[in-house]
Amino acid sequence: MPTILLLTVSNIFMTIAWYGHLKYKDSPLWIVILASWGIAFVEYCFQVSANRIGHEP
Repeated sequence: MPTILLLTVSNIFMTIAWYGHLKYKDSPLWIVILASWGIAFVEYCFQVSANRIGHEP
């Protein structure tokens, strides 16, 4: 169950990282890139944890 929950949270963060910037077309590109990578880093933390928990026997 923790694996499914962590992967769901990871998916939500990744969706925001990929599509969230489309709402802010007036922002400079470098700010959008930094924000997207920051969100993707949080997503990665959840994904790695979920994969490690799910891989345990």
